[in-house]
Amino acid sequence: MKREFKKVENTLDHIGHYLVEAFHYLMLALIGCMVIWSAVHTTIDIFTVKKFATIDDILLLFIYLELGAMVGIYFKTNHMPVRFLIYVAITALTRLLIADIQHDHKADWDLLIVTGAILLLAVAILIVRFASWHYPSVIRAKHREHELPLGKTPRPEDDELA
Repeated sequence: MKREFKKVENTLDHIGHYLVEAFHYLMLALIGCMVIWSAVHTTIDIFTVKKFATIDDILLLFIYLELGAMVGIYFKTNHMPVRFLIYVAITALTRLLIADIQHDHKADWDLLIVTGAILLLAVAILIVRFASWHYPSVIRAKHREHELPLGKTPRPEDDELA
């Protein structure tokens, strides 16, 4: 009886895992399609309605590019690249800053706050890069095909040599 229960439990675990993975990939594909659709719509709008691209439009296309790259990396590695989220935030804040300057033509506290937020995000990227360089993920170190010399910290180029 206990063995049969274990079999049923294992079967349900496998089905549950499959359903979660299927939902995961379905939603990623949907997000990817929405990013592509939005980028295409923006590009068509630039060419047909506006007849030229503003810096706002170009930065919006960069946001779409970063979101698309994030979805692609997540498809390939199953890991969310935090740096790309920070890049999107920096680009969005830069877009906000430029739009604010174009419309108001004056300096105020909002500009200082947005600029400080961009600087803070840039420092966050520096910290994330430093941490991933000096303290690589356990998963990446586990899947390494060759051993590193004793005491050597793994570097991104070590994976290219494997």
